[in-house]
Amino acid sequence: MSDDARRKKEDEIMEMEKKVRELQKDKFGPDGALFQRRKELVQPIQDRVYAAIEDYASDKGYDFIFDKSSSAGMLFASPSYDKTGEVLEKLKRK
Repeated sequence: MSDDARRKKEDEIMEMEKKVRELQKDKFGPDGALFQRRKELVQPIQDRVYAAIEDYASDKGYDFIFDKSSSAGMLFASPSYDKTGEVLEKLKRK
């Protein structure tokens, strides 16, 4: 392959790689289509869950409700204090 033909092929490959990176960014980047779609699908669910938790806390007079599934630093919680089932029931009624 001549030097000119090789350079032309290398330029074509580099251009294709650039297009692939741009496509990946458009689809999978922080503002990409996947992130936006996930946000569209998850946000309404999160809003319902938070509203149910707020209603539950208000109805029961709780000042705090901790999320045991996150790394909030809680080492132990008695099962009698787990209100997940009651919150789920409240969520089902919304």
